[in-house]
Amino acid sequence: MTLWYIGNTSVRSAFRLRDGLVALSTSYLQGNMRGQDGDRAFRQLLGQHGIVSLGTDETNSVGRKWRSALGKLGFLYPEIPSSATIRQEDVGAMDTITPNGWRLIRSETVPAMQECFLRALAAQYIEIQNTDGQSTWFSPLRHTLAVLLEVERQTGVAAVSFIEMALHVQTTSSADNIVNVAERIIVLRNERNAAESKRRFDSAKYEEAGIAFGLKASTFRDYADANFRYLKATGLVQNRGRGIALVPEKRLFSELMARDTSAPATELDRYTTLCNGAVLPTDTQDAALDVLHDLLAQLSQMGIPFVLGDRPVNTPADIAIIRHEVEDIIFKQKEEIYASEQAGQWEEIATYIDLIASRRDRRRIDEETEIIIPRSETPAYLEWTLWRAFLAIDSLENKPYEARRFRIDQDFLPVGTAPGNGPDLIMEFRDFVIVIEVTLTESSRQEAAEGEPVRRHVADLMNQYAEANGKPVYGLFIANNIDSNTAETFRIGAWYSRSDERMQLHIIPITISQFNMFFKALFTTNNVAPEAVINLMNDCEQYRSDCEAPEWKVMISQTVERTVNEMVAQ
Repeated sequence: MTLWYIGNTSVRSAFRLRDGLVALSTSYLQGNMRGQDGDRAFRQLLGQHGIVSLGTDETNSVGRKWRSALGKLGFLYPEIPSSATIRQEDVGAMDTITPNGWRLIRSETVPAMQECFLRALAAQYIEIQNTDGQSTWFSPLRHTLAVLLEVERQTGVAAVSFIEMALHVQTTSSADNIVNVAERIIVLRNERNAAESKRRFDSAKYEEAGIAFGLKASTFRDYADANFRYLKATGLVQNRGRGIALVPEKRLFSELMARDTSAPATELDRYTTLCNGAVLPTDTQDAALDVLHDLLAQLSQMGIPFVLGDRPVNTPADIAIIRHEVEDIIFKQKEEIYASEQAGQWEEIATYIDLIASRRDRRRIDEETEIIIPRSETPAYLEWTLWRAFLAIDSLENKPYEARRFRIDQDFLPVGTAPGNGPDLIMEFRDFVIVIEVTLTESSRQEAAEGEPVRRHVADLMNQYAEANGKPVYGLFIANNIDSNTAETFRIGAWYSRSDERMQLHIIPITISQFNMFFKALFTTNNVAPEAVINLMNDCEQYRSDCEAPEWKVMISQTVERTVNEMVAQ
């Protein structure tokens, strides 16, 4: 028996690896990351770029674990063991960035990043021992895709749950009979469905597996969690409850991937493929055309016209340009559907906001549902949650993908925060625009980090919309705590253009808890309308000229509370 995992169980967010690579690419540390000094320097570099929280780490294990994760996935040239039949120089300079690593650094879109992770995971092979004692190599990614497809053949749905992944996918390989693996998954599923207590059933099954493998029961959960995160980074699978399922528009691509069970023939081939990134089915002409035609058929079923015309399809590169365009159209259509569903998800959205406001990272809703915010990704989840909140309020004039400036994955989850040089969210309604800026920064650092950029962003959009359609622009600044220096900056609310023209800005600072109180009241009292937000902001603004910043904060708090009470009393 074997138990495998992809990536690294310590670096759980795959997309953060790119941030680490970008930081490394501009430093002197490439090739100088070993030993205590190297571990310490890399950890310090990651902390300086805000990628990890430095905290207390006397062993500097963060640097070591990040280096290991990047090497294991082929984004850095890994160390060639002394027992190998090849030399380090045959592969590349240890701990320097590989071709696939540079490809990831240069990727600016989520699909481009996902392709890098796909090439990395498709190139990752694990050695196992056959029953006859002979060693063989298999691809965990291809094995997982094969299991999903076989489960689909037997049940009609290409999906596995968390416990099914933990106990029957990551404990098997391509050396196992795939039909039997799927059958065992279905048996487990049926037993669990019949169990009175799902949590007790799960605990018992994990304990049994721990005894069988001689491991802690928690190891199976930890490995499954890491495997899910890295598998989803490829873009081929998406969330389904607490499990994963094939992304429908990528099904044919996944099938082509699963069919290829051949492993690199030599040790040098394995390392070379890992560092360069695996060849994908769409790198060949015939397979690329098959995938494109499948996507066009899906687009047609969605009722979206697409004219191929005389666009060239002579090479895989030509086809890739069109394929990415079609995939983007499909994803935008799915995002619009997602946006339309948010009003029905307002309670979940409010729970996320509550978690961020209370500085907690998880809350169990029922036996099957737990809301989790990865601690290292809280800033991104704050932007994402506020985006969802305004999608739920509805009536947007701009598209959901135009309203956000952060990237999202195939599950519509955030991939990092919004880049600088612009606001976090731009919500355009029929008669006005709300610019939303959020932060977890507190104390006097908040004003230094947010005071000038927020005012500049609001002023820039006031000019933009004044020239376009004359819509007024309001700014909403949301943080866990509002520092009085920040409040004073927004209370004065002035910005001077390059021609020294004074602009009066309308920026209201409120806390995350205050916003959530108001947000929940909109839905529980059936007062959901974007005008309600503007009315609240205008009510808060009327006090700013007669107050100092501390008093204004008190008046804003009282205004939010009074508005909520009035809605409840209606």
